[in-house]
Amino acid sequence: MSTYTTDVHAERVGHLGFITLNRPKALNALSLAMVRELNHVLQQWQDDTQVMAVVVRGSNKEGPFGAFCAGGDIRYFHQAALSGDVMLEDFFTEEYSLNHLIQNYPKPYIALMDGIVMGGGMGISQGAALRVVTERTKMAMPETHIGLFPDVGGGYFLGRCHGPKCPDHMGEYLALTGYVLRGGESLHVGLADVCVDSAALPALWDGLRQQDWVSGDAVTAWLREQCKTTTEQALATVPAWQNASIDKVFGLATVLEMEQALQGSDEWSVQTLKALHHQSPLMLCVTLEQIRRGRQMSLAEDLRMERDMVRHCFQTDHLSRRGVSSETVEGIRALAVDKDHSPKWLPARIADVTPEMVLPFFESPWPASAHPLHHLS
Repeated sequence: MSTYTTDVHAERVGHLGFITLNRPKALNALSLAMVRELNHVLQQWQDDTQVMAVVVRGSNKEGPFGAFCAGGDIRYFHQAALSGDVMLEDFFTEEYSLNHLIQNYPKPYIALMDGIVMGGGMGISQGAALRVVTERTKMAMPETHIGLFPDVGGGYFLGRCHGPKCPDHMGEYLALTGYVLRGGESLHVGLADVCVDSAALPALWDGLRQQDWVSGDAVTAWLREQCKTTTEQALATVPAWQNASIDKVFGLATVLEMEQALQGSDEWSVQTLKALHHQSPLMLCVTLEQIRRGRQMSLAEDLRMERDMVRHCFQTDHLSRRGVSSETVEGIRALAVDKDHSPKWLPARIADVTPEMVLPFFESPWPASAHPLHHLS
């Protein structure tokens, strides 16, 4: 079986399902049509006894692999918010349902995460049974940069970052700064499982297609073996993010306390403070609350919370702000539309954000029985 929509190529070869995200000019950013196609294909394959495992990759302008997925289509978010397009609501409901499906997929789902893996790209890869990165991987949840928050389950998977040397508050650090994990760095924080040279990816892809697999577990075991040497090398390398101050700063109770703790003159403090000062002060505080709540939640609970939050991002009625006046629309305007990189955040300073501004983001606009994700378990 093969389905070739414009932006998603899906085919079954032997006992494996292969998916290629095929929107390379947009770095494979997810549109609503792509989300729907992925949901459709994965639901079909989970009930198909002939499919033992699923493998997903991105496409490139040149060559077989490129960006995995740069996230959701933020230009569409901007247009939809300004025009009042009700499909924007459907996008987040269906995207989060897709994230939940992948996290709970009954067969091995394998993500080949070459190149850029950000935002929505994390949402369709973090639930994988095997998450494969390369030396070209650039992984991040940079949503505070556009006045949003790390959604697609970010409260769940960032709050659970782990590893022998992983700081307890690595999730807060990644969520608030939008720090980009490069290459095998993600192995050290539990956001990837194995690493392989990008040049080996075409042979891996072909090898998966050519063998007669007896089980999904055999597929993941074979891939782990192919990636063993490179993974060991990556784990033996000290990650660039390693710093004893991460827990000291990002374990503090508030973003304001973090800002005050970063007044030192050392390079890490200077660069980290600079990163925070580039983000939306309001959404930094909302994000901190999200990560700390999400750490204690199931995935379904976290996705329902994030669905509430994203509604408030575009319809911030408790602050009398909608559309163009919201942090999210202003952030996207500055980064991707006008590209002046000078967003006008409101409030402009971390010190001016109050709990009364933050806590309504976590109040659901829907009764529990009518929540758009009430069906997730």
